[in-house]
Amino acid sequence: MSGLEWILSITLLTLYFALLLTVCMLTFRKGYTLLGIIGIFFPILWLIGAVLPAKEGSSYWVQEGMARQAAIDEYSR
Repeated sequence: MSGLEWILSITLLTLYFALLLTVCMLTFRKGYTLLGIIGIFFPILWLIGAVLPAKEGSSYWVQEGMARQAAIDEYSR
């Protein structure tokens, strides 16, 4: 491999791991387990799962609800 190919490979691998640590985790937290697993091979599915609204009962949904309730309590004082 030439130097340019090495640089491109390392850049793409770094991007993949950055997506794995951010968007993939968000997809799993929103309750889209299947999209998260298949996204290992097709990372675009991680982006789709991160953009979709959280499923009811997922950890992200619960956390979002608690944050909204806290904001309502703060405004109603």
